[in-house]
Amino acid sequence: MRKADVDTILEPYLKPVLGFALKRCRTAEDAEDLSQEILLRAYRTLLLRDDVEDIQRFIWTVAHNALCNYYRNGSRNRIGIPLDSVGDLPAVSTEDADEDRETVSRLKGEIAYLSETQRKIVIAYYINRKKQEQIAQELGIPVGTVKWHLFEAKKELKKGMEKMREPGDLKYNPVEFAGYGINGSFGEKDIFDMFRSPLVQNICFCVRDSWKTVNEIADEMGVSPVYVSGEAAYLAEYGFLKERNGKYLADMLINVPDMKLQRMETDMYNAAADLFAGALYDALVSGGLMDSPALTCAWKNDRNFLLWALIPWIAACSGDTMMENRVSFEEAATVRKDGGINIFHAYIKGEMPEDYVTMNQWFGPCWNGNGKHMLWQVGSEWSENLQDRAMSIQDDSSKILALYAREQKEKLSVDEYAWLAERGLVRITDEGRADWQIVVLENAQFRDDLLAAGRRIREELAGKFRQLRDPYIKAMVDSFPPHMQKAAEFEAQYIMHSDGRFIHSCLRNLLDSGRLKLPEAVQKKAMSTLLMPV
Repeated sequence: MRKADVDTILEPYLKPVLGFALKRCRTAEDAEDLSQEILLRAYRTLLLRDDVEDIQRFIWTVAHNALCNYYRNGSRNRIGIPLDSVGDLPAVSTEDADEDRETVSRLKGEIAYLSETQRKIVIAYYINRKKQEQIAQELGIPVGTVKWHLFEAKKELKKGMEKMREPGDLKYNPVEFAGYGINGSFGEKDIFDMFRSPLVQNICFCVRDSWKTVNEIADEMGVSPVYVSGEAAYLAEYGFLKERNGKYLADMLINVPDMKLQRMETDMYNAAADLFAGALYDALVSGGLMDSPALTCAWKNDRNFLLWALIPWIAACSGDTMMENRVSFEEAATVRKDGGINIFHAYIKGEMPEDYVTMNQWFGPCWNGNGKHMLWQVGSEWSENLQDRAMSIQDDSSKILALYAREQKEKLSVDEYAWLAERGLVRITDEGRADWQIVVLENAQFRDDLLAAGRRIREELAGKFRQLRDPYIKAMVDSFPPHMQKAAEFEAQYIMHSDGRFIHSCLRNLLDSGRLKLPEAVQKKAMSTLLMPV
């Protein structure tokens, strides 16, 4: 039988059944519970059957059977549990007052573990003392559904009162995200800001490896499910959690500190930088490439400044043809509600090896083009084009590239030059001339010659690079739960290519060896930024 038909059938019996119970029970509370039990039993049976010919006889048969159970169990042995205790209690002066208060406190705590609908109904009925008809009207559901939820809520609360909830480690030792990152494109939302709350961070970590319900997450964290449910639903809405049948699972790469894995990573990158960075430096400095007229910049005579741009770009892009593209970005990335398509990373704060190098304020590589030219950039602790500035330059890339193209033909306005200068892209000389501070590659042939220099070195080192990469990649991918290993495999394809840590390791290697020098203060805004033909 359909629910709507059952509601229609039972509606006329609501008051008669309650009157039946009031005449036979010792208290109004018992009568209310008994009437709910009668109607709920009838409701369930009618949902399953279409062959009840005499509804009235059926209802009263159910009523008498329920009444017999009531007498058998004793008038104070309630059908559920004393939910009226949730409301304001009368003053307690017995020796059991503390125990009573503890029971009521626990009962109130268990209400938080009910579903949202059940929680609203229980609070409205037992705490706010609203009639069932009023609750049904406010929630837009049938009265029979309200009764059913009240009955089910009692059973759930009883189960909760009978079990001992043991909070997990996250209550006493919550995790903290040490940093974030993305591979892919941003949407309209500031997704980094979404994870500044310790509650959100720990919800995501709690479901890193396995599906959990809101209640299971709450138990692990030692907090009320009320605080978890809304945040989990919000994270799922934007694709950072998956939701299935009321359970959640993280859809992001959460890196957990592992001393052995971090030692492997450090050794791998240090060894790779030792092999590659010095060889690339020598090829650029002694090979005559930096003397080309196709390399222009306001700091053209400062080779150190030029190398701060050329080395990270060549380290990132010279290996494109050698990459193993076994996993596509579309397979690994998440399409988010705000328009972003990316793989999101979070890094858990924890103990690191003593010589582990933290990539302070690193950003990139990032690039944008307009079909004719491309703007390429990294930001680091050595520059002033840090994350906010780098994001601003990338957001404004279309305007920057358009101004560059027009400036090759005509002078820009004073305001336009001022706008470029504010971002560190040009400098205004004492003579009033505007010079581009960023490194500009004037033609595609020179661009290809630079990449070819890096490619030759990579081809010579290919075997050694594989020996360094393969053991680490296997250990790194295995450190993630199975559902995130596809994303980890995609990321692994970039190791020793355009991944930030390889670029950072090369710059650090050259800086520590004295081949690169720290830039002058006036150069820092324009560091490690190139403009070139597509």
